[in-house]
Amino acid sequence: MAARKRKERLAEEKVFKDPVHKYIYVQDHLIWDLINTREFQRLRRIRQLGTSYLTFHGAEHSRFSHSLGVYEITRKIISQFERGGYADWPTEEKLVALCAALLHDIGHGPFSHSIEEIFDTNHEEWTCRLLLEETEINAVLRAYDPSYPERIAAVICKTYHEPIVISLVSSQMDADRMDYLLRDAYFTGVNYGTFDLERILRVLRPYQGRIVVKESGMHAVEDYLMSRYQMYWQVYFHPVTRSSEIILRQIFRRAKELYAAGFTFNWMIDPLKHLIKGTIDLEGYLALDEALVQTAFSQWVKEQDEVLADLCRRFLNRKLYKYVTMDYGDEGLWQDIRKHFRAIGLNPDYHLEIDFPYDMPYDVYRPDAAQAAGKEEKPPILLLGPDDQLSEISERSDIIRSITGIHQGKYHLYYPEEPLRESVSKLPANLREIFALM
Repeated sequence: MAARKRKERLAEEKVFKDPVHKYIYVQDHLIWDLINTREFQRLRRIRQLGTSYLTFHGAEHSRFSHSLGVYEITRKIISQFERGGYADWPTEEKLVALCAALLHDIGHGPFSHSIEEIFDTNHEEWTCRLLLEETEINAVLRAYDPSYPERIAAVICKTYHEPIVISLVSSQMDADRMDYLLRDAYFTGVNYGTFDLERILRVLRPYQGRIVVKESGMHAVEDYLMSRYQMYWQVYFHPVTRSSEIILRQIFRRAKELYAAGFTFNWMIDPLKHLIKGTIDLEGYLALDEALVQTAFSQWVKEQDEVLADLCRRFLNRKLYKYVTMDYGDEGLWQDIRKHFRAIGLNPDYHLEIDFPYDMPYDVYRPDAAQAAGKEEKPPILLLGPDDQLSEISERSDIIRSITGIHQGKYHLYYPEEPLRESVSKLPANLREIFALM
């Protein structure tokens, strides 16, 4: 192991004032050096909630502040384990866990989930590249311990040899979820996401390589899961936010389609060009932030392609698509709608979308659904009884059982309202009724 270049602890701890946790404490040189890398500072320029600021005007918080919050919750959990002297917590893993908590989101791009879907990228893969390739973060980690880039990447990729470290950052009750619920609730101005964090921290226990909940803390976890459920359906799945995400995806999809067809853009910058081509490298990816993307949109409103220009205008000026709620099952009706959209000069590939929120990157707590579908699932929440017996929490809680079933949501049909109203006389009565144009 290489010799450490300086003392591991800061001579004086650094403190971030935080609206959610009040204070965030940094005591390790390694953590402080990682925060000051350009890759971590880039997270200041990426919003935590993507396009949600167009629905909740206060939702301007960044992945930088969220990442600090995840670090702080992880630090508190580990401190509680250390105070309790629990033999099942591997004390030598503390700094690895803190680094993984801090760095878990460094691979996110601007409006990350929309970009991931259109351009087939994955923020966890980019996170691992930023850890393992020639970056400032990699240099800082290697200077501390040459094995650290690989160890932190293994935690992010969920292959680390200590599963309990993975659970701190990625599980049904991880520090990531707990921070984003509290932080997103605070900045959106809703009350749904609040829960008793301090109580939950007190009832968490390391046990046989996993993190479990002391049985007496079940009601605090019920409160956490109910808050999570409400946040998903009232904030993360909000239909207006979905409208802005749809338009954002369509902008990227149109740009990609135009580029493939040989369209000459009046304005294009290399990082976006290589993203569209699928040839973006690490340096280009690091140049992508939301300021650059929105600069592109402000230029693309002047492009000759009217579909791209219209979509960009709508996104920048919040002229979002309207939506109606409907049951989706009548393929004939769907084709009829598309035909009439073409007849009035709309492009149904871009001006019409049926949406159901289960493709969101968020999950309500459903302990059995993913296994039944054959998908990888984060381990369920387990209660530790006084006899050291474990039980899955929904087996003990009527409240949690009531929210673990599949949500019977409705489909939303999104469309631009103005051209439909202008062409209402050209639409048949059944479509005027669907779009409330009667």
